[in-house]
Amino acid sequence: MLAVALAQGTLPPFLPCELQPHGLVNCNWLFLKSVPHFSAAAPRDNVTSLSLLSNRIHHLHDSDFAQLSNLQKLNLKWNCPPAGLSPMHFPCHMTIEPNTFLAVPTLEELNLSYNGITTVPALPSSLVSLILSRTNILQLDPTSLTGLHALRFLYMDGNCYYKNPCGRALEVAPGALLGLGNLTHLSLKYNNLTTVPRSLPPSLEYLLLSYNHIVTLAPEDLANLTALRVLDVGGNCRRCDHARNPCVECPHKFPQLHSDTFSHLSRLEGLVLKDSSLYQLNPRWFRGLGNLTVLDLSENFLYDCITKTKAFQGLAQLRRLNLSFNYHKKVSFAHLTLAPSFGSLLSLQELDMHGIFFRSLSQKTLQPLARLPMLQRLYLQMNFINQAQLGIFKDFPGLRYIDLSDNRISGAVEPVATTGEVDGGKKVWLTSRDLTPGPLDTPSSEDFMPSCKNLSFTLDLSRNNLVTVQPEMFAQLSRLQCLRLSHNSISQAVNGSQFVPLTSLQVLDLSHNKLDLYHGRSFTELPRLEALDLSYNSQPFSMRGVGHNLSFVAQLPTLRYLSLAHNGIHSRVSQQLCSTSLWALDFSGNSLSQMWAEGDLYLRFFQGLRSLIRLDLSQNRLHTLLPCTLGNLPKSLQLLRLRNNYLAFFNWSSLTLLPNLETLDLAGNQLKALSNGSLPSGTQLQRLDVSRNSIIFVVPGFFALATRLRELNLSANALRTVEPSWFGFLAGSLEVLDVSANPLHCACGAAFVDFLLQVQAAVPGLPSRVKCGSPGQLQGRSIFAQDLRLCLDESLSWDCFGLSLLVVALGLAMPMLHHLCGWDLWYCFHLGLAWLPRRGWQRGADALSYDAFVVFDKAQSAVADWVYNELRVRLEERRGRRALRLCLEERDWLPGKTLFENLWASVYSSRKMLFVLAHTDQVSGLLRASFLLAQQRLLEDRKDVVVLVILSPDARRSRYVRLRQRLCRQSVLFWPHQPSGQRSFWAQLGMALTRDNRHFYNQNFCRGPTMAE
Repeated sequence: MLAVALAQGTLPPFLPCELQPHGLVNCNWLFLKSVPHFSAAAPRDNVTSLSLLSNRIHHLHDSDFAQLSNLQKLNLKWNCPPAGLSPMHFPCHMTIEPNTFLAVPTLEELNLSYNGITTVPALPSSLVSLILSRTNILQLDPTSLTGLHALRFLYMDGNCYYKNPCGRALEVAPGALLGLGNLTHLSLKYNNLTTVPRSLPPSLEYLLLSYNHIVTLAPEDLANLTALRVLDVGGNCRRCDHARNPCVECPHKFPQLHSDTFSHLSRLEGLVLKDSSLYQLNPRWFRGLGNLTVLDLSENFLYDCITKTKAFQGLAQLRRLNLSFNYHKKVSFAHLTLAPSFGSLLSLQELDMHGIFFRSLSQKTLQPLARLPMLQRLYLQMNFINQAQLGIFKDFPGLRYIDLSDNRISGAVEPVATTGEVDGGKKVWLTSRDLTPGPLDTPSSEDFMPSCKNLSFTLDLSRNNLVTVQPEMFAQLSRLQCLRLSHNSISQAVNGSQFVPLTSLQVLDLSHNKLDLYHGRSFTELPRLEALDLSYNSQPFSMRGVGHNLSFVAQLPTLRYLSLAHNGIHSRVSQQLCSTSLWALDFSGNSLSQMWAEGDLYLRFFQGLRSLIRLDLSQNRLHTLLPCTLGNLPKSLQLLRLRNNYLAFFNWSSLTLLPNLETLDLAGNQLKALSNGSLPSGTQLQRLDVSRNSIIFVVPGFFALATRLRELNLSANALRTVEPSWFGFLAGSLEVLDVSANPLHCACGAAFVDFLLQVQAAVPGLPSRVKCGSPGQLQGRSIFAQDLRLCLDESLSWDCFGLSLLVVALGLAMPMLHHLCGWDLWYCFHLGLAWLPRRGWQRGADALSYDAFVVFDKAQSAVADWVYNELRVRLEERRGRRALRLCLEERDWLPGKTLFENLWASVYSSRKMLFVLAHTDQVSGLLRASFLLAQQRLLEDRKDVVVLVILSPDARRSRYVRLRQRLCRQSVLFWPHQPSGQRSFWAQLGMALTRDNRHFYNQNFCRGPTMAE
């Protein structure tokens, strides 16, 4: 089937990769060991971007990219990382052949970062952007980047630092980059540089040299870089008490910045001097920087300087200033007063002052900022502020965002006089534990709670020490539109008086507190409130016997968004929520299963929300959802979330009770099958998510009647196939069909492959994320990785299975039978062999008179006695109907004939000649003559008729006997010493006398005598 699909061109064209919009072929995270060569049927000329991020490609060949004639962007990041950056610290070296990239003359962007390369490979002249970060390249000379006249962006960060150690510094030879006449962006961060590279191209606009060891800067270091717009030299002389990674303390009396270092950089717009151990700011550093808009001075020692510096007087164009973490080691100050020169920053829009550590925020603190008409964002978090006069922000009409989170504000304070000095009050010594930032709040989905980014005034007081909220805190803040009070310890009963001054408030976040919702007029003092977050206030709801009043919702006429999530609400609450304005309600993380188990008490809990559009009932421990329950949900619902419950059954026909429902989310439940009915006809459902269930079966036609369905998520279930019969005519209308993370059975002729190829535009990650779950050899591989050699006929497969099972059974039975009854089987086998030829000989009994002519030395009485009384009796009298006819000299020779005539007749009238010998070293007389006649018969008739019986096995054996043992072992028999072996001897002798000696010859040495033609 794959071969047919390939011939018809229906397979995804860039297997195993995925074609994405704008000509991007995504091959990320496929564990490829070589660059894939796409088929000629693929539209390779349309490929402009190829991403091979995070694979295992260690060798790049000249022809790897030659087929992509219009390739412009190539990402080879994280294929062969250096030892220090490898998760297992294994060394890796990437080999790049000389013409690998030269074969792509259209290439403009190349990312070779995080690869073990030691030299810059040959590159095409069309290259515009080159990333060589986190490699092993430690030297740049004028020949390294020859011919790259179009190059504008060069990044070589982290080629020699603590994670990628090299024991030296990156060497940039003077003038090594001077030939790059169009270079505008150069980044050499984390390379152990001690000086600014010499003779950099004057076209540079962005120069990033942070986190090296450049502790001295003079005008000549940046002499010809007059076009610079951004300069980053931070982290070169660090303050290690605030370092988050290995740090080397800044030497004493360093860094040394010449007064005129930046004076000639008149076009400079951004300057980064962070983490540079600066104690003072020299106003001359900023002289001539009239276009400077961004200045980063964070993580220095400017706690005293910012109270009296004049360095900001000439920075009228500055828009963003970062002074964060300019604290005194282990000290927090009582007060902070900014220097008057801050008032000169007339264009300042954003000021970051978190982590300076002062305990009181008053009007004096920010007085110079009140004259800044464009100031919009002020960051004061993590300062250990415990007293804050929030009313001072009335004097900042342009402020849109104030961040006072992660402080210790506990309530309203009265205005107090300050000394105006940074250390004008008592110093408090801090431990290192106090300097650790708290966890960031996780943003919620804007479907259920809007953000404040578009509002005109936001105040963030989250993660403070508030226990109660008093209206005095927000006096003169009537224009405040968004207030965040999450992660405090507010445990009061809100009664409608706490937020009286906030007449313009639209969004109120009170999550992660301990609010007591008892009063029916809670929050009614907020006439414009649109969004209220009361999630994670579970402590009052966990108190046994305490009632909770949610009737206040009906008193909020403009409320649009309400979150009561993760409160553990289960009993003793209002029987019904009522609101004509509410659009979205997040009720996840409660216990509706317990509420709805109380008969009809809470059956209509949501029915009073007449305008509700979105409802989240996730994590409510629901095991079933009855039609009467769905029927009492608001008819206006368009989105219903039921994620992460315990639903093993869903009555799909009850969706008719929600006529406007467009999105249904049932992910993370326990559905086993979609079999009870189907999606009802006429439903408005457009998006259905049943991912992360245990669905193993879908009834045919289940989705067919939902004609408006456009997005379907069936991922992470237990489906072994995807049948077109599930969808009917709907399949062609689907925009998204996610079937990833299912254990699909990739049998030969699987119909789901054809179906997915037909709708492949709607299947996200079809080439790489849709994988086989069986058979075992394909588990975890793409459904298109199937080996056609595995596609065998099913009946033949069963036959092979049966045959292999039989072989295994015999292989196990044979050793066991041999161990238990080996001797019996051997005896029966040889007895049968001796019997079969005898029956054949009896059919031709007229041919020869005797079965064997017994030859022995009559002079040896012991031998004669054994022949007459043992051999004769055994072979003639005790074998029954299988008795042999022996020819004996004294009994069967005819009187009157000569000795030779009788001997001749006996030899040629017998099938075999049985020589009974006591020893083999000396043979004469009749024995010798008989043996010579046997040899003559061998030459004439080509029949070997000799059988030797040696009665003394210990006697010395002649060379003839030893040779015959080697060639025809079964024709040489020895009389056993032990009586237990005599039965075997007689059986072997009977077989030797009844079968042709040709069957006994060792084929490794001789084929035996052949029959005469």
